[in-house]
Amino acid sequence: MTSREQPPRRGASSDSSALAKVVARQRAEIVDLQRVAALMPVLERAKGAVMVQEGCSAQEAYETLLERSAAEGRTLVEECWLTLGAIRPARRRRRRRRETGRGGSVFSSDQYLVPAEPHPPAAAPGTDREATVLLGRLGLGLASVQDRHDLARCLLEHLSHGVEVGAVLIYVGTDDGVRLTGHAGIDGVEAVRWHRLTVGGRPPARDPLRSHRPLWSEGPEAPEAYAVPEETLSRWPSRAWLPVDTGGEVDEVVTVLRSTDRAFTPAERELLVSAVQLCAGRMATLDAGVPRRKPSVESVQQIFDTLPGSVILLAPLSAPDGTVEDFRIEAAAPDSVDVAGRAGRQLIGLRVLECYPTFAGTQMWKGYLDVLATGRPFAGEPFTYEEVVAGIPQHSVFSLRVARLGEHLVVSWIRHDVAARQEQRLASLQRLGNLGWADWNLVTDTISWSPHVFTIFDRDQSLGPMRLEQLPECVLPEDLPELTAAAQRLLSDGTAIDQPFRITTRAGVRHLRIVAEAIVDADGTPLEVHGFFQDLSGQRDAELALLSSERAVSTQRGLLQAERKVAARLQQALLPLPTGPVTLAGLWTNAFYHPAERGISVGGDWYSAIELPDGDALFVIGDVMGHGINAVATMAQLRFTAKGMIITGSSLTDALTRLNALLMHIHSPGERHTTATMIVARYHPADRTLTWAQAGHLPPVLVRDGKAHAVERPTGILLGATAAPRFTEATLRLREGDHLLLFTDGLIEHPGQDLLAGLDALATASATALTTRPDSLSRLHAALARPDHRDDVCALHISLPPASPEG
Repeated sequence: MTSREQPPRRGASSDSSALAKVVARQRAEIVDLQRVAALMPVLERAKGAVMVQEGCSAQEAYETLLERSAAEGRTLVEECWLTLGAIRPARRRRRRRRETGRGGSVFSSDQYLVPAEPHPPAAAPGTDREATVLLGRLGLGLASVQDRHDLARCLLEHLSHGVEVGAVLIYVGTDDGVRLTGHAGIDGVEAVRWHRLTVGGRPPARDPLRSHRPLWSEGPEAPEAYAVPEETLSRWPSRAWLPVDTGGEVDEVVTVLRSTDRAFTPAERELLVSAVQLCAGRMATLDAGVPRRKPSVESVQQIFDTLPGSVILLAPLSAPDGTVEDFRIEAAAPDSVDVAGRAGRQLIGLRVLECYPTFAGTQMWKGYLDVLATGRPFAGEPFTYEEVVAGIPQHSVFSLRVARLGEHLVVSWIRHDVAARQEQRLASLQRLGNLGWADWNLVTDTISWSPHVFTIFDRDQSLGPMRLEQLPECVLPEDLPELTAAAQRLLSDGTAIDQPFRITTRAGVRHLRIVAEAIVDADGTPLEVHGFFQDLSGQRDAELALLSSERAVSTQRGLLQAERKVAARLQQALLPLPTGPVTLAGLWTNAFYHPAERGISVGGDWYSAIELPDGDALFVIGDVMGHGINAVATMAQLRFTAKGMIITGSSLTDALTRLNALLMHIHSPGERHTTATMIVARYHPADRTLTWAQAGHLPPVLVRDGKAHAVERPTGILLGATAAPRFTEATLRLREGDHLLLFTDGLIEHPGQDLLAGLDALATASATALTTRPDSLSRLHAALARPDHRDDVCALHISLPPASPEG
């Protein structure tokens, strides 16, 4: 107490009255100091924000706040919260006067326009002044809250009278809805009902967290952003969902519940929005560990990519009743592997119960749920997990640790049975590869073999590994010198070896391979030898079988090549080709033959063109079915027999009938006779008439006046088809300049192509090619040839030159 505060001495009554005034004034000063102390943290944070924004000193930041509040007619505390939380200020008139009189300001400056007494219960604020006072009181109250439950109680205390708010709930966004982080006005049982809400009400409405706009649910049938508990709707018929906008992503929403079904007035809506935004700055500083909706999964994955061991990030998946039914893997370290062998990023998107179906309900699963609910990390004792993969039980021993990251869980584990699994895989590798490892310590002279080496050497494991002096007993003598030389190189200078050798066992001779290297000291002296033995007996047997097969194929190829040479020489002897065009009975004639050049077969295509004793010309062309010696022999019989019968006076049809009988009887016993096609034609130069008959052969092509067409065939069936064939003759009168083409089917036959299409193509090509001499047939063949040519080609080009032939 200062000297100025001592009361004058005017008697006992005066002294008591003066003392009471002093005490009252001191109490008021204490209240003022308490309120100023409550304001100081907010003021200091606001000054810091202005210093960062403006780049000024602390004193300049304070003066800036004062200037802003005076210019806009706000209190200093409102300006501080505006700076920190970016709330939307209520509309008010500018006031520059000092508030005095009864119930005057508790501060001596017009910067603090907050009445000292609590306002009496009243209806919703109807004026800017009332809203400003309520927000000012709320701003002072926010300075002392410690967590979100305190924040909810502070909001309920200041809004319960004027706006008739019955409960305040604070939610944080999750992947599929919101989760309760603070509440006031409801008990613990009701808080459980409101704890986790999923998106999609009845009827559904927009999500305030995504739209950044408040939602007013007024009445039991009002639209809802979330599926609220139906049993509580009758108690709270009016609800407001107010997103908390901190200038970035909206993660939290404040829910206001009212027990009345009265709709919110415009003034109440504006006041509630302003009150929630006034809390934004304070909420940002509360409970730094409160999880936001989701961490940046991609950032987490980038961190996981650099981590060793097994680590995954899990997102909870909730059932319609709000309980967690599974977890989805959002990120995974490269070494994370499930029982099915999927690793790293292959796990992303899978569910925990997909990877470990029997994990639900275990103590570890309960640990997941406990960490998600409480935030306390969980570290379990090593446990054995049994899983059935492809019908085979798999047992694994794990140590697990779980921690919460936002709404997610970070799970890391260590697998203790890795060594056993690696040993099992190594054993499988040795068995499937038919190999085994061997170690030899040269210092201690100890040798170690893997179990499969004993199998390879057909040695009892109770006898132990075979020593060097025992090797000659089983190695074949002819392989021993090379094996000994390789071992000496390995032991003398450490040169790695890869040496095949053979051993004798009870099952017979085995072909082995040794691959080894030496570990040397600083002087280059070998200290240890590491390597493996591999049984190559199966591979060697396959190589020998392949070699035998190759020899057999080579022998057969040689025989076929020899047969081809014989057939080709026989064909050349029986079917000599002219060196150029010849003239027979006044006709210009040219022949063409082209072998198939496929494999080593020789075909049975042939022709004959001779001048008969009476001056006529005989033209024959045929095709014997098949290839090889038999086809060439049959071709020779038909060629010489046909010429002989025509020369001795047989008619064309009679000759074909006798040739058919010949084919029916020239086959070997037990073999089926062959068939052949043929055209026989006789030209009379006196009247330029060509008489011809055919046995199943393709029709000739006639080129006349630049146009080509197939000549209509007389009756005839291929030779060897029936014992009683019928043949007829046809007559064609040639004109000067006519070109007639006799050919075998190899000229037009191609896989997948109809013969009629081939005839059309031949007619088109013949109209041009046959008019050029002497290489008409070569040009025609080149025009029709294809890479898939598979048959011999034989052709006869007959032409009646004009009266004054050219060339």
